[in-house]
Amino acid sequence: MRGGPLATLAVMSAAPDALPEATGHRCLSRRSAIGGVACAGLAVPFLAACSSDSSSQSGSDGGQTADAGTPLAPTSDIPVGGGVIYADQGVVVTQPTEGDFKAFGAECTHQGCTVTEVTETIDCACHGSSFSLEDGAPTAGPATDPLPTVEITVENDEITVA
Repeated sequence: MRGGPLATLAVMSAAPDALPEATGHRCLSRRSAIGGVACAGLAVPFLAACSSDSSSQSGSDGGQTADAGTPLAPTSDIPVGGGVIYADQGVVVTQPTEGDFKAFGAECTHQGCTVTEVTETIDCACHGSSFSLEDGAPTAGPATDPLPTVEITVENDEITVA
């Protein structure tokens, strides 16, 4: 070592920025190393949350919907030209025309958010996707895949998952 142990000790007690120049070595300061590790640790969950892996988020690939036989609602609860979201059951029920009931998975096919509103379309507030009341097809992006169809039965004015 240049300057012997005492010179090294003096350099180590110097300001952190002086260390690389005084020793002739390039190294990270402890503060920089810890900061880099912390940033890397924060990046992993962030990147995982922003992933577009459709196998874990898309309603068309295993989204949670109610089991067969689950009662959803009386037909009188579903407005003509609109619909109702049953988020707990993972289902949206629509009535595009009088007496014609349709059901779809409630997870947006873009990134798996639960749809939030039914007006003239089924809408997802996360990124602005909209879907048709009649067939669940996307009417506005970024979603490009339709909502998955959920089979239902309508008997005695009750809607049930088939």
